[in-house]
Amino acid sequence: MTHLWVRAEQRANEDRVAVTPEGVKALVAAGLRVTVEESRARVIGIEGYRAAGAEIAPENSWPEAPEDALIFGLKELPEDGTPLRHRHIMFGHAFKGQPSGQLLLKRFVAGGGALYDLEYLVDDQGRRVAAFGYWAGYAGAAVTLLSYAAQQQGGLCAPVSVWPSAGAMEASVRDALDAAGGARPKALVIGALGRVGTGASDLCEKLGLQVTKWDMAETAHGGPFPQLLEHEVFFNCILARPGTPVFVPAAASLEPRKLRAIGDIACDPDSDFSPVKVYDRVTDWQAPALRVHDDPPLDVMAIDNLPSLLPRESSEDFAAQLLPHLLALPALDAGVWGRAADTYTTYITEELA
Repeated sequence: MTHLWVRAEQRANEDRVAVTPEGVKALVAAGLRVTVEESRARVIGIEGYRAAGAEIAPENSWPEAPEDALIFGLKELPEDGTPLRHRHIMFGHAFKGQPSGQLLLKRFVAGGGALYDLEYLVDDQGRRVAAFGYWAGYAGAAVTLLSYAAQQQGGLCAPVSVWPSAGAMEASVRDALDAAGGARPKALVIGALGRVGTGASDLCEKLGLQVTKWDMAETAHGGPFPQLLEHEVFFNCILARPGTPVFVPAAASLEPRKLRAIGDIACDPDSDFSPVKVYDRVTDWQAPALRVHDDPPLDVMAIDNLPSLLPRESSEDFAAQLLPHLLALPALDAGVWGRAADTYTTYITEELA
């Protein structure tokens, strides 16, 4: 019997979960064994999972789970260097040369486990089957605009925390822009046709911004992109990968520009393929914006767990997308899971050898 073990998230400010009680009920009905860890942070309470038929385990007890259990979470594991003997389903951020990702993969190799990276869970056309992208774009646009508003008043963005709803987030940003004088910046979204870009564009348009939307056709020439500097706000919604053009070169902060705030929603600053070269580290909830130039100011928002700011909407959306594929877990060597396994095997064979 396939055993799915839903672990508690151990990263700070992470309230999301990738399966709902309704999803657990469907999995149990399909013959899967499901264990859900207790959690002090999860946005959905444990009693719903218990009522759905899940077994309940103590928080962070997954290292002692049966060896054949599939450990299912979202964000990073503790970086303690211990070998990983289980098969894990999670966002590993490990296949683009990220230093932390290389350490993670070596732990799997040492323990004999394996990584089924949710970012590489794709259909036979190479399209991701489940993503938090829309809410990443929505929240990323919100925090970037809060940063822009704070900059207009001579400061940096204040710490952020969970919003109870998307409507409450929108209201917060509207109030901040109004307090900063009411003018709406002109925004450019690259990757506007994707999930992330759609979320960013939707939030901007709800707030009355003029939005220029670019996608592959507008960026196919590879750059440079001087038009970008004519917008006050830029949102990068393109994942870093080989061949991605550089949208904002390192020298851009020194050039004449209207650009004042960048939302690097894709947020991969330690990848060689990052298209935004004016910064080198992620930001966080306590310090959402990084000032990379003073005169005129240029701030970068690069939070890497943006959907966590809207944990309920993002959890329910992602869980609905992923559930059909969780139901296919008994055929772990086929379909989306087989492709994810091949990605892992190929990488550790060719890149870690």
